[in-house]
Amino acid sequence: MEPRSGCPINAAVEVLGDNWSLLVLRDVIFADRRYFRALLTGSIEGIASNILADRLVRLVKAGLLTRGTAARGQRARYSLTEAGIQTLPIIFALGNWGLDWRSSSPELRSRQQLMRIGGPAFIAELMDELRVRHLNAPPKPHDGPGPLEHLDAAYAAASDPTPS
Repeated sequence: MEPRSGCPINAAVEVLGDNWSLLVLRDVIFADRRYFRALLTGSIEGIASNILADRLVRLVKAGLLTRGTAARGQRARYSLTEAGIQTLPIIFALGNWGLDWRSSSPELRSRQQLMRIGGPAFIAELMDELRVRHLNAPPKPHDGPGPLEHLDAAYAAASDPTPS
């Protein structure tokens, strides 16, 4: 698809600017939902199956995801490309804006707050972890749990109804 103009912002908005594409990428990145059914049933916003199918096709065509080959009756697995991984700083920036200017649930705020506290170093480490999971890059050594484990722990702690 040819962009409407040569403007880089327009080119990005044409791929990422609809109501669902960034949310699909969010679920692949943060929840490791890599199959159609997992994306459909795990969507907290309630994406319709036809919309999800369309967005997955668009994201693959745009080079943000790859779709693994699947034999008849098997599930196809989606993986981030490097371009897809590079959307993380965009998603992070949008989340920061939402954290400051919109209401949201405590458990979902906890993830964004953890990323904000960790800053660019945390985002870079998370991108490295995504490269390992999606691009089969060799893991970089680090002590303790990785960024996705930290995000999951923050979410779990904020979801726990028992006071600490």
